[in-house]
Amino acid sequence: MTDMDNSTCLELALEGERLCKAGDCRAGVAFFEAAIQAGTDDLRTLSAIYSQLGNAYFYLGDYTKAMQYHKHDLTLARTMGDRLGEAKASGNLGNTLKVMGRFDEAVLCCKRHLDISRELTDKVGEGRALYNLGNVFHAKGKHLGRLGQQDPGEFPEDVRNCLLTAVNYYEENLELMREITDRAAQGRACGNLGNTHYLLGSFTQAIKYHQERLNIAREFGDKAAERRAHSNLGNAHIFLGEFETAAEHYKKTLLLAQDLGDRAVEAQACYSLGNTYTLLRDYPTAIDYHLRHLRIAEELMDKVGEGRACWSLGNAHAAMGNHEKALHYAQRHLEISREIGDPTGEATAQMNLADLRRTLGVDGDGGCGGMGNSTKGHASEADDDGLYGADSKARRRLSMERMDLLKANGDDAMDEEESFFNLVTQFQSKRMDDQRCSLAIVDNKENQQASTLPSNIHESPSRLKEDLMDLIAGMQSRRMDEQRASLPRLPGLNNANPDILRRLSVEPAGEDAAALPDENFFEMLMRCQGTRLEDQRSALPDSSPRRHRGPTMPDEDFFSLIMRLQSGRLEDQRAEDPSPLIAANGAAATSS
Repeated sequence: MTDMDNSTCLELALEGERLCKAGDCRAGVAFFEAAIQAGTDDLRTLSAIYSQLGNAYFYLGDYTKAMQYHKHDLTLARTMGDRLGEAKASGNLGNTLKVMGRFDEAVLCCKRHLDISRELTDKVGEGRALYNLGNVFHAKGKHLGRLGQQDPGEFPEDVRNCLLTAVNYYEENLELMREITDRAAQGRACGNLGNTHYLLGSFTQAIKYHQERLNIAREFGDKAAERRAHSNLGNAHIFLGEFETAAEHYKKTLLLAQDLGDRAVEAQACYSLGNTYTLLRDYPTAIDYHLRHLRIAEELMDKVGEGRACWSLGNAHAAMGNHEKALHYAQRHLEISREIGDPTGEATAQMNLADLRRTLGVDGDGGCGGMGNSTKGHASEADDDGLYGADSKARRRLSMERMDLLKANGDDAMDEEESFFNLVTQFQSKRMDDQRCSLAIVDNKENQQASTLPSNIHESPSRLKEDLMDLIAGMQSRRMDEQRASLPRLPGLNNANPDILRRLSVEPAGEDAAALPDENFFEMLMRCQGTRLEDQRSALPDSSPRRHRGPTMPDEDFFSLIMRLQSGRLEDQRAEDPSPLIAANGAAATSS
């Protein structure tokens, strides 16, 4: 490895770092990969490349490659005896494993980061480790909670334990950040404490921390964090039943989203405002906001958002007595739910359609809002058979015909069925015979050597025993060779160089070794990942059924809340069929 090679590697890596700081991580990755291709024998430069390459892949969402490079960095740091580097690599690896849903492994890495930072009395590193541990337990608790579909505050014990552990780590982090007067880190801790208390159902505590987060965001002029704080405050006030206060926070969220030019978040705020005004029974205002949400969802081609907007518009129009418009939006909701494969939305839309058609006296084929030529008889027929009445009747007719045929044939039908079963068995038995494998001796080297053993059978017992032992030793040695593990190959490092091998084995890194700056890149990554690190809204890998989430929809917890709160009020909004009432009134007038 020449000095020119080292220089080329360093120059490429510095350009990669510059591009990542400028926000072009994809181009930065290309330069870092080129630096690794050039190679270097400077271990600390290589360690910095691994670290930043892992962070860049993390930012790009390629978590598998991010994990690989952070593992390389950890291996190299341990080999060099670089405790600070080992701590940082452990923290980076823990963050990556967390996003991959490997929470227990993430905890081990983050605790290693914490232990080494405390050993080195590194307060900044200790604070980051506490923050990361809080994030891991927060993410794990939210992941487990999603599997059960509970509302905030209604989680089982294992979920609550995870969230309470997250609270403890966040509180330790907040106390330490106050000690070293890091206001930005205090804001992040307050935001996460607010979100964790929200999940635990401690909405008053959540409001306290989100308000502090809001104050710190205003100090820094951080409009994105300010917008998130207002949104979170609105959600917490909704759970406390303080709808007017929630609406004020959502309005500020909407204004900040418009200032930031974030159309998706603007639509989310409109959706939240529409549902909040529905809860306040101010249906005209609710309809205005839901129409704004619908327009943005169509602009962004968010079918999930369109479906939810139509569902909400249908409810609001039904509450106002505009049943024809409500029927129109319910039909659109049904069509969109079928298009995106949302069975829950489809079932909800079908129930709404049935109620509206019953109110309007429209049968299943009456179209959207049109009265058609339906009668009461048709309406009752739709009640019995739903949207698929004709199909179900045809199926019942066909089933009865087949049953009659079976009864008419009697035992003959059973004989035919038994003959068919025997035929299938016969064909399957032949296929099973074809699939059987015979135990044959494979002509490999071991068996070739074993086959020579009988030729020496007439030799002396002692000689035969020695040959047998040699044969067994040869066979076992080959198996042991196959089981040997090779040391991990570190890309970009010339392992053939004896000096490098010696340094990897025994020599710690010197203080004057060249290194790329890492702290600035970490801060840049924290800013880029601010939303994910702070409020943990990203969906984590799980085994639950497919969820439907669009860019214009707020957090799923809030949608579940609206569903629960509105379900009780929808009964109050249902209109009675006017015809029985008119008939009753007419009869009363006659009798009087």
